[in-house]
Amino acid sequence: MSALRCWQLFSLLTLTAAAAPQAFADGPIVLRDSAQNELRFESSPRRIISLLPSLTETVCALGECARLVATDRYSDWPESVRSLPKTGGLEDAQIERIVSLRPDVVLLAHAPRVRDRLRGLGLTTFEAESRSYADISRTVSLIGLLLAIPDKAATLNLKIDRAVDAVVESARRDLHGRTPLVYYEIDAGPYAAGPDSYIGEMLARLGVRNIVTPDLGPFPKLNPEYVVRHPPDVILVWPKEAANLGNRPGWKEIPAVRDGRICSFAPAARDTIARPGPRVAEGLQAMADCLVRVAP
Repeated sequence: MSALRCWQLFSLLTLTAAAAPQAFADGPIVLRDSAQNELRFESSPRRIISLLPSLTETVCALGECARLVATDRYSDWPESVRSLPKTGGLEDAQIERIVSLRPDVVLLAHAPRVRDRLRGLGLTTFEAESRSYADISRTVSLIGLLLAIPDKAATLNLKIDRAVDAVVESARRDLHGRTPLVYYEIDAGPYAAGPDSYIGEMLARLGVRNIVTPDLGPFPKLNPEYVVRHPPDVILVWPKEAANLGNRPGWKEIPAVRDGRICSFAPAARDTIARPGPRVAEGLQAMADCLVRVAP
């Protein structure tokens, strides 16, 4: 059994122990969200608004898309959610529209301003933050408890774990022992995915090394000179930035730029990487395919 699966089982058992007396009886559900807010639901929520694509995808992967009455503007998977009302995003949530839809709960990541406004208007919010790779499993388990379908959550976590393990096994075999030094740029700040981010952890599972050190944090903003001083073998970046990397001061001589060892991803693949949710194995596969192709 993998270390990740052990963690998933421990997490689910811990969450279930705290919530089971309420969650699996006819009485109320009492849970703590990822911000440690204790929430009480008289019954499992039927009208849900999600303000984050990864949370939308988690609800749907658990087979409960029908409970969604609206999502944020970026939620576009599965295809059925595209026709739902859109309520902005975490930075510009359309508060009046959300209230008018009478949700039983609003799912969101850490967004104190939006959370406080919604709670001030009498709505219930549920925070589920996935900053690390292991948090994906924890979020699935939490939402499974919230929706009163913990068995489905456990099954989904097992499915995710097996899919990720399969990608890792295949990629490591195809890399033939190569352990390239990589730089993953999440935004042109430049902001990078550090080794403690969920993206960094996925890359580590493939056996590659990160130019970003853990002390810089999960998603640090770097001085561009940092990348020049720690030249990567491979750069992973969004397509709109890939063509411009050589124009950055000093970057023409970075091995990855000089030799064209750059991975960029179409929007559909990019979303599976950027969203820490149930399609994480697809994102891992997209990165693995490119690394196998371009890594020295």
